[in-house]
Formats: sequence, structure tokens, C-alpha cells
Amino acid sequence: MTPTKPVREIVYVGTYSVRGSQGIYVFSFNRANGTFVRQQTVANAKSPSFLAIHPSGRYLYSVNEEDDQGDDHSGTVNAYAIDPQSGELSFINQQRTHGQAPCHISIHPNGRLAFVSNYGSGSLSVLSLLDDGSFGEVVQRIQHTGKGVDPERQNEPHVHSAILSADSRFLYVSDLGTDKIYLYAVDEENATLTPHSTPYITVAPGSGPRLVSVHPNDQFIYCVNEMSSTVAIIRRDVAANTFELVDDNVRFLPESYAGERSGGDIHVDAAGRYLYVTNRGNNALAGFSIGTEGRLTYCSLHYTGGDEPRNFLVDDQGDYLFVGHQETDRITVFQRDAATGKLRATGQELSVPASVCLLMLRLE
Repeated sequence: MTPTKPVREIVYVGTYSVRGSQGIYVFSFNRANGTFVRQQTVANAKSPSFLAIHPSGRYLYSVNEEDDQGDDHSGTVNAYAIDPQSGELSFINQQRTHGQAPCHISIHPNGRLAFVSNYGSGSLSVLSLLDDGSFGEVVQRIQHTGKGVDPERQNEPHVHSAILSADSRFLYVSDLGTDKIYLYAVDEENATLTPHSTPYITVAPGSGPRLVSVHPNDQFIYCVNEMSSTVAIIRRDVAANTFELVDDNVRFLPESYAGERSGGDIHVDAAGRYLYVTNRGNNALAGFSIGTEGRLTYCSLHYTGGDEPRNFLVDDQGDYLFVGHQETDRITVFQRDAATGKLRATGQELSVPASVCLLMLRLE
């Protein structure tokens, strides 16, 4: 009988290039006791903030948010090969996005397309991915137009993220500057995006949509609104492929709270039973149970253990939740009850300067 090969779990952390951050951090994770061992740091001084993993598990991609190349002041993206044994990274290539300040990247499950959100220029870039995992050229660039009601933060478009539907047929693009979530149909064969017949969903003025999380059943899309610290719920009719806004004002802060509203990150757990969302103003993570019609019922509010909880990772196995803090340079570890959704701080912390994005990869 062949012995079962142990699973190796790797956590990748993207950072801003401040306070001595060296770039991308690579850790091995011990599930038995919730601890980490740092095994690699990948040098990158251009704020490799947001990361994405290729569906094959063989490549990792980063945006370089502070890069500025050429006459169009383009940001860039980097491609890395993942060692199948150790999970460590080696550089493959770099490509310009032809957009400014790229802040988010996602990869199509076909492994051939990358979607990059350029916050500074308010544009979305579609890049090809080649057989060796490297970036090809930009095959499509979509420039958003318009503005919102806040003259300081919404005087122009600010594309913040692009997330695929569970069936990968649609791309949901959150534009903080225009208070719109754009809906694009994905044409895999021609590697292009086309606006849906309902080209966008508009949320309450001044909300500032930041990032969506898609329910596993593909019927519900949840968006954290950064400027209002609320959650918007969009319902998709999967058979008809129509979309409607159900609610754009689900609150997750205490009624008495009068501090900064700065929604950070949002995730539905793998089972589709609970949703979590952070506010950076009071360093809190709220939990909701998800009803049969996609409605949210408030369950809990947790102090995250640091300042500016920008990004967090919900373990696909259901056991843990990790919160990265941009300002206090640490990642805190929570144990999670998958049945109840409840969280318990373990006291374990991981030191990383200005963490922005956390991803986990299981190597078997």
C-alpha cells in the first residue's frame, strides 16, 4: 500500500513597499497548530499588493501598484513559477498593463486570461497568459467614464476589482469612482469582454463599491462598499442571465459608531453559509449568516487584532480565518467553527509589513 503523501499548505502575502517590506512573502502553514514558518521573500520594491494563483497551481501573479513606466505611466504585473514541492516562487516575466496604479488581478479558470483593475486610470486590462505561465500582451483595455458625488474621491472612475462569476461567464467590475458594478460577458474563444444587456448596477450615491464575493450557487453577488461600509446584494437569475439589485445598504457597523467608514474586504465561505466583511475604521470583522434567498442576518462583530484590516483569507477547509493588517504589520489567526461561523482568536500572529493580500495553495 502506497503511503499517502502529506499535503503542504502555502500562504502567499502581497504587500505595500513601506516600512521595510521586501515584496512577496511565502510561508508554510501548519494546520494542526495554526502556525506559520517563513520560507521565502521575493524581492519587489514596487508594491506587489494583490496576488492571484493560476488554476493549475503552477503560477502566481502580482500587480505592481507603484510601478510607473512609459509615456502612459503604466503599472505592471509580474508572473512567477511556483515550485511544486516547496511552493517557492521564481520570476518568469513582467508586462505593462497600460493603466495606472493596478490594484487587483484575477485569472480565468481556462488559464488563458488575466483581468487587471487599474485604479488610477479607471480602466480594466485583459492580458493573455501563455503556456509557460508568462504574461502575453494586453488584448483588450476598457476605459470607464463618469464620476460620483464625492468631489475628492469620486471625481473620475476608479476600477477597484474584477471578479468572475462561479461559472466564469461574467465578470463583475467594481468602480469606486462611479458607484457602479459593471457586468461584462466573457467570450473565451475571442478573449474579449462585452457589456451585458444591463451594463451595470448602480449603488447608492457615495457608496464606493470596492470588491465583490460570489456565492457558490452563482445566484448572489455581495459587494462591500468602501465609502459607506455597507454591503450591496445583487441577484442573478442563472437561467435567464439577468441581474437585479436586491439591497445596497446592508449595514455591518454598530448603530452608535461614528468613526471612519472604510470597508475593506468581503468573502463568502466555501460552503456558502456565512459572509464576512471588514471595516478598517474600527478594525472590525462582521459575520453574517446567508439565508435561502441570499439575505444576510447579522451574527457577530470581532476586533481583528490590528489596524487597517485590509484583506483576509477564509480557509477553504473551514477551520481558519487569517486577517492581514496594513498599518500594524501583522496577520492575526482566528479559528473558525464551520457549522456556526463563529470565530475565536488563537493568539497566533505573523509579522509581515503592510500586508495587502493573502492567498493559500495546497500542494499534494
